[in-house]
Amino acid sequence: MAQEPKAAQTPAAWRYCGNQIKLWRETAGVSRQTLADEAVYNYEYVKSMEYGRRRPTLHLLRTCDALCGAQGKLIAAYEYLKPEPYPARSQEFMALEKEATVLNVYEFGLIPGLLQTRPYATALIGESCPPLDDDTIEERVRGRLERSEALERRPKTSFVFVIHEAALRTRIGGPEVMKEQLHNLLKAGELRNVMIQVLPFGRGNGQELNGPFVLLETSEHEHFAYVEGPETSALHADANRVSALTQAYGMIRMQALGVEESAAFIREVAESL
Repeated sequence: MAQEPKAAQTPAAWRYCGNQIKLWRETAGVSRQTLADEAVYNYEYVKSMEYGRRRPTLHLLRTCDALCGAQGKLIAAYEYLKPEPYPARSQEFMALEKEATVLNVYEFGLIPGLLQTRPYATALIGESCPPLDDDTIEERVRGRLERSEALERRPKTSFVFVIHEAALRTRIGGPEVMKEQLHNLLKAGELRNVMIQVLPFGRGNGQELNGPFVLLETSEHEHFAYVEGPETSALHADANRVSALTQAYGMIRMQALGVEESAAFIREVAESL
């Protein structure tokens, strides 16, 4: 059985909302057992939510709201309990991505988020370690799909992707999911503001092994670089660091196949599944 998270490790919104449930309940003279019985929940489960160790459910908020005469005040808290669509460490980058006029992406082992299908994203996020709850998985998949809409919604933004062959060969979600994902790459590559290039195995000078990164330029011609790993990420504004990664991107891209060759390569991999 998974260990219950400590309150100090849980979001402040959970702890605040749980405390509000407890205060409303006590003020109305409703026992925790009565609330648990009315909600058809285990006593300890309700206690965990009141102490902020677990996210209060919409069902518990509705039940407590009705029992305690909160007139919708507790139910209104649910909007602030929804999981964030992006991990906290990447939110600043996501805000910049929405405003970027140029995005240059290099991805080594996975399909870039902007190009992911729902089944691929669901399979990938669903295998996060430590595991995520269903609500968080769904919210992050939704957020990722919303990002991908930018390819068509922002025709004046230039999107350039260099994808290592390893990402095409890694069968996230199984063969059928990958086949759909690869066909989605071909479809995205038909957009006039999107370029997709493949870096096959055996090409490159070692720069491509350092991992994925993104270069972006804003409408005010500010330049940033974003580097993300399994447990950490960094958004760079320092000109020297951005320049170094820009040079690395140029070298990687020179080794990649051209756009038409890349499309043929992706189609061949898809047909082999």
